[in-house]
Amino acid sequence: MDTKLASDLTPTQQKVLEGSSLYNSDLAPIPSTGRRWGTLDIATLWVGMSVCIPTYMLASSLISGGMNWWQAIATVALGNLIVLVPMILNGHAGTKYGIPLPVFARASFGIRGTHVASVLRGIVGCGWFGIQTWIGGIAIYECAKALWPSLGQTPVFALISNEQVQVNLAQFICFLIFWMINIGIFWKGMEWIRLVENWGAPLLIGMGLALLGWAWGKANGFGPMLSQPSKFSTTGEFWDFFFPSLTAMVGFWATLSLNIPDFTREAKSQRAQIIGQFLGLNTTMPFYAFIGVAVTSATVVVFGEAIWDPVQLLSRFGNVWLLILSMFALMLATLTTNLAANVLAPSTAFSNFLPKFISLRMGGLITGIIGILMMPWKLVADPTGYIFTWLIGYSGLLGPIGGILVSDYFIFRRTQLDLPGLYDPRGPYAYMGGVNPAAIGALTLAVLPNLPGFLGQIGFLEVSTFWKNLYHYAWFTGFLIAMAVYSVWMLNGNSKKA
Repeated sequence: MDTKLASDLTPTQQKVLEGSSLYNSDLAPIPSTGRRWGTLDIATLWVGMSVCIPTYMLASSLISGGMNWWQAIATVALGNLIVLVPMILNGHAGTKYGIPLPVFARASFGIRGTHVASVLRGIVGCGWFGIQTWIGGIAIYECAKALWPSLGQTPVFALISNEQVQVNLAQFICFLIFWMINIGIFWKGMEWIRLVENWGAPLLIGMGLALLGWAWGKANGFGPMLSQPSKFSTTGEFWDFFFPSLTAMVGFWATLSLNIPDFTREAKSQRAQIIGQFLGLNTTMPFYAFIGVAVTSATVVVFGEAIWDPVQLLSRFGNVWLLILSMFALMLATLTTNLAANVLAPSTAFSNFLPKFISLRMGGLITGIIGILMMPWKLVADPTGYIFTWLIGYSGLLGPIGGILVSDYFIFRRTQLDLPGLYDPRGPYAYMGGVNPAAIGALTLAVLPNLPGFLGQIGFLEVSTFWKNLYHYAWFTGFLIAMAVYSVWMLNGNSKKA
């Protein structure tokens, strides 16, 4: 694997790029002298992204499906190990050339076709941004109720109300406060994000250890759940549940496996991005999934019921200031995840649409507005289908994009890109009207096999068991089909190599 950096341009090349309609300062390649992220920075980035409520609750969906605690943790860990491969591979281009995902995808999808890859990733990011912001807003609301108990006891004007969800004005105001905090920090730029992640990581690890200590002390151990056996009566039943669950675990970070160049472009070296990602992701996720299992098992002993939602758990702490401190840590966990995992990708995608008119900051504002319009309070109101509909569903779209990016960069181009050509509307990546038919064709063919299973999963139509089972491997089948089709198409000479 080529470890040399190739992001430095000559003054002449830089001047040509600045005049291009595909260029702005946020999409420009970061020169080697502008890189500030080392191994520790990349690792703490992943600590900040991994420590969030969905991670805490991740193993719960597996245990409720029939796994015992160690099977659930092992599934999370294996899923992370698998998704780390495309994460490191796609991150290589970001570090070598200093470019974000939309610019990187121009090589494979074309200067206009790149919008397909970046927007599909961006839409998922907007949804996650709304969900995480709503969770952080509810944490602020719980703090407000602790300081002003009457807020939770007296009627508050109902802003939204239906069978699924009720949102009052106070909750919505807290949501907007947390929304403004997220957008405000993002507006400050990548250096502020790095600082938040670096300061937040040790605090979040400490919060996890404190919760673990509380669980151990209150329950005289981790409670009954760690001793509960698997609920599967046969090995076949276990595998039937394991494989779609593994796909969902991969799907959890399928988003970041695409836009990871947005971060690795800041890395000082390939070594920093590879080791940093490995250490940050593959230790934090299994650890926090275990904390979720252990602490929840303790709630059975302490409160007589399993409380999977940490917001609800922390709200039961009797000490007001302990509650506020805990909620602050929870808000920090949500903030660090949101800034890195859910704002940057859609912001960059929107900026890439009209580089001369939409900056990264403006893209972040658009992301935030869409996050509100997607009504996240409705997305989190119905937890059913979290694995089989949400995670697997979008993994069937993002897996093929990842396969195409890896195939183009490593198999077809052998990591060699024409950096100035990525910003040239009539350059080597113009293809046919700005779109590479090989990429669009491979994406379509890779998505189609998973479409019947998805439609069956959401109840749109009845499908056979074959399609349902195939859908359980959506990310894997999509990734491999797209990689194979794209490689054959490009290597047979249907498109010129830049």
